[in-house]
Amino acid sequence: MSESGGGTVATARQRQLVERALGEWQGEVAGRVIVVTGGARGIGRSLCEGLLRAGAKVVAADLTWDDADDFRKQLESDGSGMAVDMDITDDAALDAARDAVIDRFGTVDVLVNNASLVSETLFPPTGHRNTLDTTDRDWEVMFGVNVFGTLKAIRRFIEPMRAQQRGSIVNVVSSGVLAVAGGGGYHGLRPWTVEMPYQATKAAVMALTFYLAEEVRGDGVAVNAIMPGHTRASWFDATARAFNEQGIAYFMRPAIPEHLLPISLFLAAQDSAGTSGRLYYVPEWNYDHGYGDYAAWQDHELPPELEEIYSRLEAATPSYERAGVAHLPFDAQGALYAAGMANLGAQNSWTSNDSAQ
Repeated sequence: MSESGGGTVATARQRQLVERALGEWQGEVAGRVIVVTGGARGIGRSLCEGLLRAGAKVVAADLTWDDADDFRKQLESDGSGMAVDMDITDDAALDAARDAVIDRFGTVDVLVNNASLVSETLFPPTGHRNTLDTTDRDWEVMFGVNVFGTLKAIRRFIEPMRAQQRGSIVNVVSSGVLAVAGGGGYHGLRPWTVEMPYQATKAAVMALTFYLAEEVRGDGVAVNAIMPGHTRASWFDATARAFNEQGIAYFMRPAIPEHLLPISLFLAAQDSAGTSGRLYYVPEWNYDHGYGDYAAWQDHELPPELEEIYSRLEAATPSYERAGVAHLPFDAQGALYAAGMANLGAQNSWTSNDSAQ
């Protein structure tokens, strides 16, 4: 089968998985008022679109709507949608946004804390800076958005949930926060990715999730966190192109943002009588609930220059798979990636390959 044919098959399968998730959870989610921060583009937009299809009343809140005018218009023309300008670091902006949502829909049932400052934005375009080369200001800015901004949003939008004794908060964190047990001690899941202070902020939000879930359990509010897979988020293409200019593929082929939809629908239907105080790695949750492994959600509709990068990497990477896991452990993935890049290096650079073909 050709690569284009394989991509067509993969895309069709992804649509089937999305439709299945909508069918499974629509009855639980329809009519619920869901606020998604960072909702104008990327993962946030994908979630908003999926939740709207499930019949929810969706508020997409974002700092800026640059390059997202089409989505704003779509939301404003849909009686179940709402676009809000909101800076999660600004108390007055948060108050105004909360009041506007209550005026429009009367309550809030779900808050998805997706808005975040990522390393690729703080340190463009690759996002890498060694910890001791960062400044105090870098940490203050990152914590201001990712930790204090998340907490500020929770303080506002949990109020109507507590009043009605039901609601759900979903925090988006990162698999880079995880520690793995081995030999009586713990080590980092993937510390080679060089992502401080970003991962420190996500670790803080992870801890916040566990503690807040217990504190508001009696108020009927569920609090959970999710960790996406390696995703083609709004900043991804620019970063991948920057790596390509250095002759490097930006890790493995990314997943589409829609791989977050099944678990987001599930968590949007929760309250504290259901699932709360949990941290989920999305590819593992998808696998365990019949929504495919990580490969099932990989993006096969990349821009041509990025598709070329990942097709070459995949052709040069040794084949190794096994049953029972959503994808290989990060150390195994890293080894395969290194082997693939080494094989490509033996074949000369991207440019040399282009000129030889």
